[in-house]
Amino acid sequence: MKPQASTLNDDFDNPLITIEGEAEAHEDDLWFLPGPLEEEPDDLPPGPRAEPPETAVVNDWAKAEGLHAARLARVAGRLGALDDRLQRGPEGWRHRLALIEAADLSWFAGDRVSSDRLALWVSMRLSGAQDDPNALARVGWAARRLIGGPGPEADLAAFLDRRDPETIEDSAERLQDRAGGWLDVMAAAAELHPVTRACMGFHLWSLAGLGHHGDQIEAAVTASRIAASDGSGAIFAPLAMGGAGGLRASSSPAERLARWLDGMNSAILTAMRHLDEIEAWGSRAEETTSQLSGRTPMALCSALTEWPLVSAPMAETLTGASRTAVQRNLAWMGERGLIREVTGQGRFRMWRVAF
Repeated sequence: MKPQASTLNDDFDNPLITIEGEAEAHEDDLWFLPGPLEEEPDDLPPGPRAEPPETAVVNDWAKAEGLHAARLARVAGRLGALDDRLQRGPEGWRHRLALIEAADLSWFAGDRVSSDRLALWVSMRLSGAQDDPNALARVGWAARRLIGGPGPEADLAAFLDRRDPETIEDSAERLQDRAGGWLDVMAAAAELHPVTRACMGFHLWSLAGLGHHGDQIEAAVTASRIAASDGSGAIFAPLAMGGAGGLRASSSPAERLARWLDGMNSAILTAMRHLDEIEAWGSRAEETTSQLSGRTPMALCSALTEWPLVSAPMAETLTGASRTAVQRNLAWMGERGLIREVTGQGRFRMWRVAF
């Protein structure tokens, strides 16, 4: 009987080579096994993105400042000239510019409070039936912060005159924490020019969680105070006079800073022209009223210099004179072309200087 050939592998040194090779060859045919993990589709919803570090944000604005160094120097020079002009001028000039700037900012933010309504509200807390009291309160706050007081970087929550409600939830982020985060970024940018820092702070306002219904006015007023923080005459840097194009957002920090500088340059030139006009009017009014006796004419000239629009009740309160003396002197100044009446009605009349 012929012996059958053995089917076992005779290579006793490597007995599993054939078996392992066959396993590898047939592994691709096992269709029921899951594929590699890296080939699995990612069906999970996207999670929160990591916030960029503060230094990265500041570096972007530092590069933008370097790109516009010449334009920044020109705007800073004009802001310095305005600061010197206001430092040498009467106190009423700063007050007048602050009221005009606050009224212009209200139009940018959509509140649309005119100079006469703002003057009545700030001086006597008077408002009409058609006026929005919340809008008047916001613009009145802007006027007070532009006229004077501590700056925003000392205590931002106090500057904004905002506090967390007493019933705030424990999980909610507090105003002090949001303000602290914004101030930390501003402190990290201490080496930048105040004008650049102001622009950066304005555009980071909403990202810091500081925005609410009046966030545009609050952000603009805060930025205007920071831009003029190195001065002593100009408490704020004009941003909205002559148009608020510099406050509109663009894509990159470089484009935003360029728009900001152009808008500030236009606003400063508008403010300087206004000061030229009011200074020339003051000289003319002093010469014309020198023939009158009493303190009422000079007090009226100071009030008209300080306020863009003046009513008889306002003038009575500001000068301390009687209503009869105020109305008589206003009529006399109107006849000589120093002031003009702007309402065109018999009651609740308003006067402004005639340039």
